[in-house]
Amino acid sequence: MGRLRDLAVYYSPIALLIVFWDLLLRSGMVSAELLPSPAVAFESFRDLAASGELGEHTLVSFYREIVGLIASVVIGTALGIGMARIEWLRLLIRPVVMFLYPMPKSALIPVLLLWFGIGDMSKIAAIFLGCLLPVVTSAFNGARGVEPPLVWSARSLGTSRAGVLWKVILPAALPEILSGVRIALALSWLLLVSAELLISRNGLGYLISFYGENADYGAMFAAVIVVVLIGFLSDRLFLAASRWLLRWRELPAA
Repeated sequence: MGRLRDLAVYYSPIALLIVFWDLLLRSGMVSAELLPSPAVAFESFRDLAASGELGEHTLVSFYREIVGLIASVVIGTALGIGMARIEWLRLLIRPVVMFLYPMPKSALIPVLLLWFGIGDMSKIAAIFLGCLLPVVTSAFNGARGVEPPLVWSARSLGTSRAGVLWKVILPAALPEILSGVRIALALSWLLLVSAELLISRNGLGYLISFYGENADYGAMFAAVIVVVLIGFLSDRLFLAASRWLLRWRELPAA
């Protein structure tokens, strides 16, 4: 009961936001033509779910997001740790990372459209390139922060270089890596929806754009709410997985 009470208190601002949304419309301060009520948005969500349209577009978006994110995590972690351990790789890649890091990642979308067309690949590439930099940076910082005596001790006990990488450096850098992956996870949904709004014929971003252009704002807000809920739930699941992976240390509540 105590856990449920804590969750209710923690998420109570969301309920208050929905109440405020409804009161704002009832007061007449905002036109229902511009902002549909929570009841209308929920009814549109139910209709979209019942028709199967919402599930179909959600699966398409999930596929793009998961493929792009996993590729960025695998390659970004390898690059980041490699930069920390191999000097020539650091000299080659770090200037590029520092140059590209401040660039708005959504600026890549038109270029990727030109290269890959309007299919899945342009969205996957946008997610991959946008999420790669935070993962590379976090993996590099985590691997660079490993205490040298840990590496020396492992090597003195006969551990191979590959063993040191797998048994010492990766576990020690894991908290920093997971922090970067969490940033990439949030960024991946932003990039996905942005790409689907601009260059797609399916997916949740496409639904938002399609219903907005056709002035069906209830359905548009239903699609927006689905994106928000998926992003929120994926972040909660990632935090739970991070706590399990790092169960040997105390994690502060997020």
